[in-house]
Amino acid sequence: MIELYYWPTPNGYKISIALEELGLDYEVKPINIGKGDQFAPEFLAFSPNNRMPAIIDHDGPDGAPVSIFESGAILLYLAQKTGKLMPSATREQIEVTEWLMWQMGGFGPMLGQAHHFIKYAKEHNAYGIERYGNEANRLYGVLDRRLEGREFIVGSELTIADIAILPWTRTYQDQHVDIEEYQNVKTWRARLFQRPAFQAGYKVGAEWREDLAKLTGAEWDKMFGMGDAKS
Repeated sequence: MIELYYWPTPNGYKISIALEELGLDYEVKPINIGKGDQFAPEFLAFSPNNRMPAIIDHDGPDGAPVSIFESGAILLYLAQKTGKLMPSATREQIEVTEWLMWQMGGFGPMLGQAHHFIKYAKEHNAYGIERYGNEANRLYGVLDRRLEGREFIVGSELTIADIAILPWTRTYQDQHVDIEEYQNVKTWRARLFQRPAFQAGYKVGAEWREDLAKLTGAEWDKMFGMGDAKS
């Protein structure tokens, strides 16, 4: 059994989708990031960066439990554990790792900043909106060129690269992105969203999802790393 410490966000969706695709048994442990659950000592004990998702696999290496934080590391672990969602050819494995790192180092963080300045920032910041809106479109362009003539990011089958990248495109409208300008991304998104495992993964915790723009006071500060949430 895998315990999934989770909230319905792009990084959380990566793992719920992967677990559904792999058919692994898991139990969801909600980490309400608006309420500050990510700063609880018991969660920090195995997720020291105070971020979800994290997992505890009670059937880890050699049958012993193992905890893993960082969504990219979790995806790599699940692929290794099952022998799925990762190509067998070394060259394609390298490509999957490249695109996973691209998402972790650029696509996710930059789109997160776009979301923040465009939708959630308390004060209008024209520079931030332009800066991260432009970067979001640059990154969609990179992805669109990669998907030219391809069904998946790497090879002929779904991999953890697709699972890592797709959730960050879910709310492209809030990133100042016109999806019609990126037809390869549009087609790829539609294809993946039709998969039953993706649909099931997106339903996990749907009842908890809230409009973060409505957070006030201490909740907003905790969500965006202000005040006491830094400690």
